[in-house]
Amino acid sequence: MKGDVYFVPEPHVIAGSQMTQFQRFCEGQTGLSWPDYPSFHRFSVNEFRRFWTLFAAWSDLRVAGNMQPVCEGDDCETAVFFPHLELNYTANLLFPSLEVDPQTPALISWDETGERQEMSWAALRDRVARVAKGLQQQLGVKAGDRVVAVGRQNPETIVAALAATGLGAVWSSVAPDLGTAAVLSRFEQLSPSLLFAHQHYPYQGQSISLDGHLQTLVHNLPSLQYIVSLEPQPDGLETSGLPCTTLDELSNINAGDDWTWPLLPFNHPLFILFSSGTTGPPKCIVHGAGGTLLQHLKEHRLHTDLTPRDRLLFQTSCGWMMWNWTLSALASGTALVMYDGSPTYPQADMIWTIARRERITVLGTSPAYLQYCRDAGLAPGQQGQLEALRAILSTGSMLMESHYDWVREHVKPLSLQSISGGTDIIGCFVLGNPNMPIYRGESPCIALGMDVHAFDADRRADAAWEQMGELICATPFPSRPLAFFNDAEGKRFHDAYFSQHARVWTHGDFIALYERGSARMLGRSDGVLNIRGIRIGPAEIDHVLQDFPEITRAMAVEQRDADAPGGTRMVLLVVLKHGVSLERQLIWQIKKQVKQRISAAHVPAVIAQVTDLPLTFSGKLSTRATRDAVNGNAVVNTSAIQNPECLNDIRNHPALRVSSSALTARHAATNAHCDEAEKAGNRQNACSGQ
Repeated sequence: MKGDVYFVPEPHVIAGSQMTQFQRFCEGQTGLSWPDYPSFHRFSVNEFRRFWTLFAAWSDLRVAGNMQPVCEGDDCETAVFFPHLELNYTANLLFPSLEVDPQTPALISWDETGERQEMSWAALRDRVARVAKGLQQQLGVKAGDRVVAVGRQNPETIVAALAATGLGAVWSSVAPDLGTAAVLSRFEQLSPSLLFAHQHYPYQGQSISLDGHLQTLVHNLPSLQYIVSLEPQPDGLETSGLPCTTLDELSNINAGDDWTWPLLPFNHPLFILFSSGTTGPPKCIVHGAGGTLLQHLKEHRLHTDLTPRDRLLFQTSCGWMMWNWTLSALASGTALVMYDGSPTYPQADMIWTIARRERITVLGTSPAYLQYCRDAGLAPGQQGQLEALRAILSTGSMLMESHYDWVREHVKPLSLQSISGGTDIIGCFVLGNPNMPIYRGESPCIALGMDVHAFDADRRADAAWEQMGELICATPFPSRPLAFFNDAEGKRFHDAYFSQHARVWTHGDFIALYERGSARMLGRSDGVLNIRGIRIGPAEIDHVLQDFPEITRAMAVEQRDADAPGGTRMVLLVVLKHGVSLERQLIWQIKKQVKQRISAAHVPAVIAQVTDLPLTFSGKLSTRATRDAVNGNAVVNTSAIQNPECLNDIRNHPALRVSSSALTARHAATNAHCDEAEKAGNRQNACSGQ
């Protein structure tokens, strides 16, 4: 399936983009030239050492030491980038190489009450330095300490993160609405010494207290030595039994003009991020400072074209890697705009209201939010004042063709970029390109320096153009995790990414690549269905279902087939709009469209209406939990699911207990009845009954 042209950048945009500037820089340095992006991309992976050296020089990173060797080793699993280089992540964010006016905003925040706060570059630099000095002198925080945070999407969390990581501490954070058991399953693996915490968070006009939640965390994390409240007063935390302070108290110290940020190894640990935990205890993924910074700078400056003229608003939480990704945009001199609250409160178009008032240039969101806007009948473009908005980035799941249409018709014609990568690489494999056209349903390009291939069904060679394959990355890249925490032998790390294909990164996604340079993400490969020997990517079915307005969510999974020992059948679970029931006509239409637009092999054996599907706390559907419930298995870690009550509804659904033989007879009669009715032009009446 090949998308049609959706957006073409203007010639003056291409001429002035940082992608163009960087390519010309590379041409001047190498004496080579590249006629198009695919050829430039091939250079970036075939000569990846040369590419990363050129980018580090062009981006003017604040570094010290020897750039050589660029990378030790060619094996993606064990390669080490810039082993003799030193830098400080925080210093590179506070003092970007692109000049900023110190009196202009670096951070702007809104909350549900409409309160707006602004912090200039000068104020941010001063406050972060003061807090860092307080952490160092009063609490003894030092390089290598693990610090954790229960943080809201506001400037105080950013100040805490920059201060701690600037000292060399390793930062991990979760959103305040993550359940206590889920937080403990993450934090207790790290044995943290310090907890930063907000004590309440807003939700739909309410203030939700976190005091009991925090007391439980403190009681179950014996390694903690201090608590730093991210509120003005640490009310309620004094009874925790640990010394408590606040950012304000820590910053009551003069950092002085002589304060300098320490230089740390390029591969010093910066962040520990967590997998969703739906297949067991969450994996603790350790990311290095230099690799994270270099990767994010490339994605922000080259692929998103961020500069000090931009304002970036990304809908995220502190428990999702997009928060870390957004934080790094400070290194491009870009102002960050945050909304601390529900995106649909106090008004349905709150995000668009902020985008208008703050003259947001780049908006980050998700397909789920765009679908909400579409279903709610929002038309933010009709109100005008979105002239500054030039790009929308969407991630978290696949962007459907219908979302492209809604944005063009109800927001404005602009660059709508489907970006994808993940927590595992704290970055992107596919994302935008200011110089390339956008095709509906496709990501504009493979990221520079990322040697992405689509392995075929035998998992030994590249799939043909436009054919689904397993996403692998064949050569080293700097944002590969340093390790999993507490995995001294590296076995879990190896099993997660390198056990399927030796020496290359296997990401766990399906992808189709196009000769023109674009790509289409096709869902998780661990969610692939194998029905009677045929591999089926759930995303293929999702693309058909997007044209059914009755369906709000859906997931296809395999179920063991009692009539065929060792065999399986496909079950399609659907969540329908309020007041809509799964009638015979809708079932028939779904099956007909799947058969016509994909193949007969893709037609589900069972279609069942459920109240909801399990979501992780990052808002993603959990295939593993759904598959376990469908097959009557115990779900490994329900604390990683934000709506676990839906699993019983799925597990006990009567449609899942009907034998395949009975279904075959029932469906044959229904299909024949509806087919005859359609021929007679009376489908609506004939197929409406049970």
